[in-house]
Amino acid sequence: MIRILGRFCREHIKNICLYAGFVGVFLVVFYLYGIPLEAVRYAFLLTFVWVLVYGGVGFARYYRRHQTILESERKILTELDGLPEPATLIEEDYQELLRRLYEEKLEVESKGRISRQELVDYYGLWAHQIKTPIAAARLLLQSREEEEEQDAVFIREMKLEVFKIEQYVEMVLAYLRMEEMSSDLDFREYSLDDVIRQAVRKYSRMFILKRIRLDFTETGRTVLTDEKWLVFVLEQILSNALKYTKEGSISIYMEGDELAIRDTGIGISPEDLPRVFEKGFTGYNGRRDKKSTGIGLYLCKSVLDRLGHKIRIQSEVGRGTKVLLCLEREELRPE
Repeated sequence: MIRILGRFCREHIKNICLYAGFVGVFLVVFYLYGIPLEAVRYAFLLTFVWVLVYGGVGFARYYRRHQTILESERKILTELDGLPEPATLIEEDYQELLRRLYEEKLEVESKGRISRQELVDYYGLWAHQIKTPIAAARLLLQSREEEEEQDAVFIREMKLEVFKIEQYVEMVLAYLRMEEMSSDLDFREYSLDDVIRQAVRKYSRMFILKRIRLDFTETGRTVLTDEKWLVFVLEQILSNALKYTKEGSISIYMEGDELAIRDTGIGISPEDLPRVFEKGFTGYNGRRDKKSTGIGLYLCKSVLDRLGHKIRIQSEVGRGTKVLLCLEREELRPE
């Protein structure tokens, strides 16, 4: 209130100076004509009271308008109603300028939503269309496997490549849906072991084809989460583990209050570890592999942030990588 009063006085300093000038003129004139100063003081007192009343009313209107504009400022991103009636032509011009900018903003947002929806529709159609040649390729591989057992190595490699295509398609869809995933979340209590089994089941064939051993120790835990998105995160972590593990095993177990997924792969260099969750960062392993997109761990971190979970990575070059997921969430207390 004091700050607003100070602003009001500064904005009306010209009127205050004008009033003080008039009082000074009358004092000089009355003094020169010998008019008793008592009458002058009485007239000055009456005008001063009038100025205080007039200024008080003006400040009350000023304060109300200030509060109205502040309230409009909080809603201006969604609506433009509630602005006070313009008191001057300049205020009217400013409000008209504001309305034009707001209309331009709505138009830009509308075009952005349309463009975004077209992009999502296109990639959704593309993802469904590409599933047809994937299924056809799998059928051809199965028929060839039945006819020519000697081509087992070729068949195994082709199946791995088809599986990777499927994973890249799902990653594209997840990337497109992630921006609006808040409307798709369904938080419930789930058995963590069941969620892990869903992810492992999907990669069971890849474990067999790459001859990687899986050591899964049941956790016996429940977790408050969104099942679909947590399964997606676990799938991405398993995909990375299988991609960079040529031989050995992948272990899934509880380490304290964190879920650990440890592999015996090539590991991550110390200088790359702080940046592995950055979008598009591939690091030394990605540059060597030439096929890494740098999107998988970025998606994992983004999804887990929205689920209220945490992720961290420990790794040693040549000895493997351990991904730790903290799946605890703060209980919501209704007020």
